[in-house]
Amino acid sequence: MRVVLLVSVHAGAEERFLHAYEQLSQQVAAVPGHISDQLCQSIENPSQWLITSEWESAPPFLSWVESPEHREMVKPLHGCVEDTRSLRFSVLRETFSAKEAAGRRAAPPVQLAPRVGDGLVRHALTFTVKPGSEQSVAKILADYAAPEARVDENTRLCRTSLFMSGNRVVRAVEVKGDLVAALRHVARQPEVRAVEEAINPHLEEDRDLDDPEAARDFFMRAALPVVHHLTADPSRPPNLRRHMLLYPVKEGCGPAVASLLARQDDLAVTKPKAAVASDGGEGQHTIVSSTVFQRDDIVVRMVDMDAPLDRDLAVAAGVSGPRAAAVLGRLLDARQLDAGAGGKKKIDLSSEAGLRRFLTDCDMEPVTDRRAADY
Repeated sequence: MRVVLLVSVHAGAEERFLHAYEQLSQQVAAVPGHISDQLCQSIENPSQWLITSEWESAPPFLSWVESPEHREMVKPLHGCVEDTRSLRFSVLRETFSAKEAAGRRAAPPVQLAPRVGDGLVRHALTFTVKPGSEQSVAKILADYAAPEARVDENTRLCRTSLFMSGNRVVRAVEVKGDLVAALRHVARQPEVRAVEEAINPHLEEDRDLDDPEAARDFFMRAALPVVHHLTADPSRPPNLRRHMLLYPVKEGCGPAVASLLARQDDLAVTKPKAAVASDGGEGQHTIVSSTVFQRDDIVVRMVDMDAPLDRDLAVAAGVSGPRAAAVLGRLLDARQLDAGAGGKKKIDLSSEAGLRRFLTDCDMEPVTDRRAADY
């Protein structure tokens, strides 16, 4: 995985920024999963800097970047930096010089084929509210006026989907253009600010939106990054059904669950249409779009489907066969489900009844789903 960070440094703060980076890079070198990083300064504009880092995979990077340790590490950079933009890429192919390649063993591509894009960036937030306040919070979040979709000539807020399960809230946004600009735009809207203030008394974690540092820390902790996204049909067919599935993950198993779901969705979407038809479908993919969000042991999978969940229970749950079902079942915690998985200690993903019960328990309740007029 490659992470690219574009940084605008305040004029006159270049030496302080370089010193802060050198301190940070020494600490990052000890983080599990980190391979290397580089710091570059623009030739044309010395205020523009570029940090690139290489990681073994997305989960270790995301675990680190969302950690309290990371927030402490980067604090010295705040006074030097005017603006940042982070981009994350999976490596599809890699080329070496003939001399270097001669000493390397050929490795299969990490990703066999490029994923189809739809021009949108996705991001999610999650937080919990005080038990007993769920209905009040749902009403607040459902009743507010939608913010202006247009951010600037290059950026639009396309869709906001909000779901709840128990006292957990998940809000996913889809943006065309600059995600950071869109999030800042939304935060400045009076109607959004009023909603955020209205739910403050109901939050399990206190926050002060009038304190920029405290607000930034809260939203960093609430961030639920995308670890995988795929689209089978970027044209966004009408009448798609959107579901948000919250997986009851065992402690320490979040990255493994997210990776498994990503692989299973890749298999489901790349399955030939003829094979889908032979399984009883109509030659179309059940999953049109899938996004896996993960932070620590919080794993959420947002799927847009062209059929009800029960048309293909296994695909809807994120497992394509008995082996995947068994592996995922071992990574999940039945005690977190409302029904306790029927009183069993394990989650059954191998039977139709077990899959139905699992999907009933994990399918979050939709609160609101707002789309721009031209979405």
